Amino acid sequence: MISSLRGQVLSIGLDHAVVEVGGVGFAVQATPATLAGLRRGEEAVLATSLVVREDSLTLFGFADTEARELFGLLQTVSGIGPRIALATLAVLEPDKLRAALAEGNVTVLTQVPGIGRKGAERLIIELRDKVGQLAPAPGAEQGTGQVRTQVTEALLGLGFPAKHAEQTVDAVLAADGTLGTSEVLRRALATLGRKR
Repeated sequence: MISSLRGQVLSIGLDHAVVEVGGVGFAVQATPATLAGLRRGEEAVLATSLVVREDSLTLFGFADTEARELFGLLQTVSGIGPRIALATLAVLEPDKLRAALAEGNVTVLTQVPGIGRKGAERLIIELRDKVGQLAPAPGAEQGTGQVRTQVTEALLGLGFPAKHAEQTVDAVLAADGTLGTSEVLRRALATLGRKR
């Protein structure tokens, strides 16, 4: 399997780029955001995934390994092929996609062309628990959706009502969305303690 490419960008199209590695030009399908980060004539490094079909070999490129892992994970759901998986990553950034899956947000997922309500529900059911297992890219912040879910579950375990727990966590994250799980939990507990 071809897991990454490093080479000169020969050309950039609407949905792909051609990257020359060792004298061979590789056509790489990619999202508009990934393509926007490439410059013709400059060196590029892409995390890649090779999809083998009976009649084709298609290489998909990503700006980082986190997006590549999500691309592979999306395809484990029945009815989701590489094209819809790529479209999903084109519409939703990895953090936003993780948050939508963790929170069960059907509305966000149905923004992707080719994913209807039933498809979104299937994605949530099959991937909700798996998105937390993917390690974020080095230096990447933990997604706010994941933090929200973890803190809310912790508060429910401590006996707080679901509605109060969710509203408090949302308020803490709205004030500062860069906080980690432990700090959000600490602030939420302080807020809920004052209300009792």
